[in-house]
Amino acid sequence: MNTSFRAAAPSVQVQEGLGPLAELPGTWVGSGFNLIALPNFEGGSDFRLKLNATAESLSFTVIGAPIPNRGSAQSDISYLGLHYLQQVNDAQTHEGLHIEPGLWLNIPATTDPDQPPTLVRQASVPHGDSLLAQGSTITIQEGPVFEPVSTTPIIIPPKTIPTLGYFDPYSNPNLPPGISRAAVANPNLILEEAIQGQTITSTTVISVSTEPVGGIVNIPFIQTNANATRMESIFWVETIQNQDGSQTLQLQYSQTVILNFLGIDWPHVSVGTLLKQ
Repeated sequence: MNTSFRAAAPSVQVQEGLGPLAELPGTWVGSGFNLIALPNFEGGSDFRLKLNATAESLSFTVIGAPIPNRGSAQSDISYLGLHYLQQVNDAQTHEGLHIEPGLWLNIPATTDPDQPPTLVRQASVPHGDSLLAQGSTITIQEGPVFEPVSTTPIIIPPKTIPTLGYFDPYSNPNLPPGISRAAVANPNLILEEAIQGQTITSTTVISVSTEPVGGIVNIPFIQTNANATRMESIFWVETIQNQDGSQTLQLQYSQTVILNFLGIDWPHVSVGTLLKQ
């Protein structure tokens, strides 16, 4: 039968082709925390700190047919990937905070350029930003390790702090329900708290960054007013062993996007813990 499209492979082959992404297809729901410093031109101050306890849905759909990349310095490659849609709301008010369509790609090793297998994340958000991030993955037969993540703004010389107490909103924030002051300084504490008492037997760790390859492209308004300059994220796909002998899949992530305005780099940090429906 002749077709004018690339037909999908059998599901077993698709699972194999997705590699470390194989457990992601489906819908994941859960909760988390979002911290972002925003310019406050109309409010009469340089910035305001916005904190939200979050409710989230993250859906992945398989791209079943091979995606070809044509080679000129080496032979062609092909691979599989996923569509995804992330939707984040405030847990109390249900205010929409974030919507992000994108792709995950499972890229094979190449000879020119000489690179090992990598994972690629492409995303767009309606503020006028698009990103390309690339990274690696490992699987460990134990639970995740969450390194501290900093939310401390970084002053870029020759910028200096204008006044004493300039960053007080970070040390004396208005906390959302269920969020501790310690978690404002290190949001990964929320991930640690979420897995207390769980028996996690396997974790696939997926780390991607817009540096050294990739990047973020922004519309001119964003470039001038709150320029998103780089992003790094870690996803932990975890297998939980339940007391009744069954197993459950859990997805946790920690993401930092650097926003630059007023001569300061402001970490925008979001974390989440989601279960597969």
